[in-house]
Amino acid sequence: MDLRVLRYFVVTAQEANITHAAEKLNMSQPPLSNQIRALEDELGVELFIRGKRHLQITEEGRQLYRRAQQILSLADRTLAEFEDLRGAPHGCLCLATVEGRAPYVAARWIAGFHDEYPLVRFSLWNGSSDDALDRVSKGLADLALIAAPYDMERLDGMYICSEPWVAIIPKDHPLAALNGPELPLRALAGQPLILPNRHSRVEAIRRWFAEIGEEPQSLCETASYLDAVALAEQGVGIAIFPQTTYTPNPLVKTRVITEPIKKADYYLVRPRDEKLPRLAQLFYDYIEDFIDGDLLRAERFRICEQEYELPADAEIL
Repeated sequence: MDLRVLRYFVVTAQEANITHAAEKLNMSQPPLSNQIRALEDELGVELFIRGKRHLQITEEGRQLYRRAQQILSLADRTLAEFEDLRGAPHGCLCLATVEGRAPYVAARWIAGFHDEYPLVRFSLWNGSSDDALDRVSKGLADLALIAAPYDMERLDGMYICSEPWVAIIPKDHPLAALNGPELPLRALAGQPLILPNRHSRVEAIRRWFAEIGEEPQSLCETASYLDAVALAEQGVGIAIFPQTTYTPNPLVKTRVITEPIKKADYYLVRPRDEKLPRLAQLFYDYIEDFIDGDLLRAERFRICEQEYELPADAEIL
């Protein structure tokens, strides 16, 4: 198995048609068919069920497709790293982030970094903290901006910022009519809740409610902040998530949860005891300077919201 054949297989799987795949690869159909059959013989499995006009990928084919994409991505990144060593910083930097505030923080880093290194491209991946950490550990992302906790034995983390946990309330819900930016946790007791689906988060929220002698009534769990907002918009329940940007949304009201207040801490993580590629190290160093110089408040970056001031004794959830 070589990278060239894996690329043939990926394109064939995407096109689901040997003729179209051959055209996309600028080769004739018989050699491509022979390469795919040779790959099947090498692996000892059938990758496609062949119809008259279309190919149907098998379960073994889907598994190879996932692996092939990871392998080809790593190969492309390795080539880019060595090209980067031969001249001015260029190539593609892969950054994984969680939803919520993280993409807006990362966007400011990228904007400033691009000013200095315009040849650098970026590949952004967005998902749950656990998935972002998994991508770093597998080498599919150079760095990850995640919400704590993380494995401190395998990863190094740079503290970035904190934000309070909030309730995202449907606009017609009685709690949305309350004045002020805050809402006591006790007001959420007995309410149908939409929670993050990270196991450690669910357990932490249970302990949070236990502090006031209550149990959270979980209706739905999701890794996606956008999904949580969409559910709250439709009156499905009240979402409990870390606060994100202050983007106006007429269908929901957001209140900081207090009594007791809790916070989420964000970290930029990297593999411990592993040397970062030159481009990733350059970006990492830029972020350190960005934080040390408090560049977030610089005129270069657009800030349209007022930050909620967390009390000094706010505990991490």
